[in-house]
Amino acid sequence: MNKMGSEPLDQGGIDVTFDVSVERHLKNEVGATQATATPTDWMRATALTAREGLAARWLQTQHDDNAVGARRAYYLSAEFLIGRAMSNALAALNLDKDFASEMKKLKLEPADVLETEPDAALGNGGLGRLAACFLDSLATLGVPSFGYGIRYEFGMFTQRIQDGKQVEMPDNWLANGNPWEFPRRDIHYIVPFGGWVEYVNGRPVWTPSERVMARAYDMVIPGHGTERVSTLRLWKATALEELDLSAHTRGDYARAAETRSKAENISWVLYPDDSTPQGRELRLRQEFFFVTASLQDIVARHIRAYSTLENLHEKAAIQLNDTHPALAVPELMRLLMDEHGLSWEDAWYQTSRIISYTNHTLMPEAIETWPVGIMQYLLPRHLDIIYEINRRFLTMVAARFPGDTALLNRVSLIAEDGEKRVRMGNLSIVASTKVNGVAKLHSDLMVQTIFADFAKIFPDRFTNVTNGVTPRRWLGQCNPGLTKLIGKKLRGQWQIDLDQLAKLKKYANDEAFCAEVAKVKLANKERLAAYIKRETGIVVDPNALFDIQVKRIHEYKRQLLNVLHVIQRYREMIANPNADWQPRVHIFAGKAASAYKMAKLIIRLIHDVARTVNNDPRLKDRLKVVFLPDYRVSVAEKIFPAADISEQISTAGTEASGTGNMKFALNGALTVGTWDGANIEIAENVGLDNIFVFGLRTEEVEKLSQEGYNPRAWYEGNADLKAVLDMIASGYFTPEEPTRYQAIVDTLLGRDQYFLLADFAAYVETHRHVDAAYRDKATWLTKVVHNISGMGMFSSDRTIGEYCKNIWGIKTR
Repeated sequence: MNKMGSEPLDQGGIDVTFDVSVERHLKNEVGATQATATPTDWMRATALTAREGLAARWLQTQHDDNAVGARRAYYLSAEFLIGRAMSNALAALNLDKDFASEMKKLKLEPADVLETEPDAALGNGGLGRLAACFLDSLATLGVPSFGYGIRYEFGMFTQRIQDGKQVEMPDNWLANGNPWEFPRRDIHYIVPFGGWVEYVNGRPVWTPSERVMARAYDMVIPGHGTERVSTLRLWKATALEELDLSAHTRGDYARAAETRSKAENISWVLYPDDSTPQGRELRLRQEFFFVTASLQDIVARHIRAYSTLENLHEKAAIQLNDTHPALAVPELMRLLMDEHGLSWEDAWYQTSRIISYTNHTLMPEAIETWPVGIMQYLLPRHLDIIYEINRRFLTMVAARFPGDTALLNRVSLIAEDGEKRVRMGNLSIVASTKVNGVAKLHSDLMVQTIFADFAKIFPDRFTNVTNGVTPRRWLGQCNPGLTKLIGKKLRGQWQIDLDQLAKLKKYANDEAFCAEVAKVKLANKERLAAYIKRETGIVVDPNALFDIQVKRIHEYKRQLLNVLHVIQRYREMIANPNADWQPRVHIFAGKAASAYKMAKLIIRLIHDVARTVNNDPRLKDRLKVVFLPDYRVSVAEKIFPAADISEQISTAGTEASGTGNMKFALNGALTVGTWDGANIEIAENVGLDNIFVFGLRTEEVEKLSQEGYNPRAWYEGNADLKAVLDMIASGYFTPEEPTRYQAIVDTLLGRDQYFLLADFAAYVETHRHVDAAYRDKATWLTKVVHNISGMGMFSSDRTIGEYCKNIWGIKTR
């Protein structure tokens, strides 16, 4: 490799330059030479170089935290959607320029090398991406912390599109290893399942019928502007005995490997399909698996440091990211009582001061419950503990609110109507020191609606911490052009003090600055257009308005409302093809859960509409529809910088917060959104004149629902809406199968649970305003700059700072 005079790296006391280190790893670990190396080989060699630099920082971080004895934050999450790690690591180590220079000397495009790194398949949506942003901020703010999750071998799935239909394929992201992880072979814990509980000398003894092993793998997440590094500890499930040798000897090879396969299945796939009893059992196994391994690790670390559990609550703060880790409540109680001899009172004192819970939904059906029967079968000791927590809790409630049996039924940890089920949200609230929502409206509605009873019982327990995103990933790395432009105006380390963006407001009417912003946006759109052509074969015009909705496919997120608008626009254009229509590209991306039939049907409808629209010569390419398959972090990094419009159109009162809305606005997209989630706070910070708000408000949705919403009346009362639905029902987009989307039409006309028909007219009219605004380039760019400059409060650094101050009691640096 050519020498380029880069700064020496401190690697275990050996001073070497970046290029020498990369070449050493290329030869010794990758097994290649300059002559034979592929872009993937260079990626791995570079990753190993960065890993080496991060390892020293990581070990120092752990040493410093242990020496100080500070309280640690432990973030338990089923998902950590961290994406690719290379760019983040190189930026944190200040090696990004060295890397680019070296790749250029090798006649390689740096972006092409970076593209060979697979996305870490450790999450799916906003829940996991939020957790990943938090790890970045925990390191950047110097917070002693660990993230805990599962080392999914195949992630959720790779989304393929065949004939417009979603097809799920394994996401084998670990096929070539993971250069960013550190296997911790000395850290492993037994995970028990099943069996029975009996009392010996008055104390419960759980005798499990099955045990598996949880083995630790650490990934390092660097901070920025600091040498601090966060730890993400992931658990892999293995069998205690990986081979039944006697069965193998008998020639029964399937049985010989059965135990191993059953154990490893726990950590194979994110969110196993729970539409079958076997799937539900596997999901419960999965949740308990990572919870008990994490808690055993936390307790073991504490005992090593302090030799007592009396001060555990002073040194540990555990955050439950939604209800997936809610089994932490009975499991911590079990560990403290059964394994370490604490009394119930002492164990509860510790547990209720250590655990806090973040709620992410206002929809009761989305809050986990588990049948008592399956919990009795898999976790009998935990069910006993939950019943005892419930008994004590209801006794307290009955004393404070005598005679209110309806209240007792509503707040009980056990749902008694129909099949008995454990309410994991209720369990999390009862055991938590704090319960937070993730946007102001969400937190307000949380205590007014689904948790109103608990707010009456625990009035000081509920709080708000509005979500945020890391600007290092979602501006610095994904949008280098805009980052450079902002850096010319702000200087210094503004990416770790995002409030400085407010200083850009004075440039909102600066023609030269706005022209530079427009130039950056066009370059980003050209990059996305090239990616769209490569992935789908569809050619789009970067000068058109890019209208983008990317998120998990779900009825409440209302991708279907977006499609209805596209069809209405298509109708208008073919009725008057010579009008001066604003060219548009409507871009969708997102995965539907494998068992979610309606969501998958919506994906297919998008493709059928796209096929018709994109091939209609009357439109003269002024309207295009694109569905980008296999949405993931690396795709998002191309999408967010290129958006003109950000679609955030969930039914008011259903979206807790959203973080995609923040990423889009931070990159200069204007929001078309309902008065929902964090859209409200974005509007307050960027100015109502700089976003497009439409549709029913939460109180209007509630009133309409109570009065008796009749979607068919809206259909009959709006000629455009009727025509759009009739086009779908007639088979206009699917002449080969006219009734393909009858289920969608029937659902909308029959119940329309998420009020698409009620919001249709306002949504279409809002997009007319969008077209008019986009044509006025100077005014549009002023709005863009106001969006960027108003996003300072949406840094995850601010979010983590609030967790530390208001929930965890931890000081930041």
